[in-house]
Amino acid sequence: MSNENPPADDVAIEDSGSGSEFEKHVKSRSTWLRLMFMLIYYVLISIAGMVGTVVVVLGFLWVLFTGEVNRQLRQAGQGVAAYVYEIIRYLSFNTDDRPFPFGQDWPSGPTKE
Repeated sequence: MSNENPPADDVAIEDSGSGSEFEKHVKSRSTWLRLMFMLIYYVLISIAGMVGTVVVVLGFLWVLFTGEVNRQLRQAGQGVAAYVYEIIRYLSFNTDDRPFPFGQDWPSGPTKE
């Protein structure tokens, strides 16, 4: 086998400026700023999960003892669910709009009676 004809499964690496494009993305201030916000929102979504758990437990206990759904707990649960949804959309790059507290207002979510 000669050096002029590499094997068919040999991958040729072309340097067409892709290294500089990579460097541009790595050095981008907006990319690192996004990472910082993603880490903050990861902490906030963990806290929201704990708050959601408390709302669920309290809601269940309320129904267990009174037989009725507590409207305030239901609204709180809807708000937490909408907030988690907004954070997931931001973390998964489905939106660039930052959720509460760094961008939008606290979500109210749809109200269903």
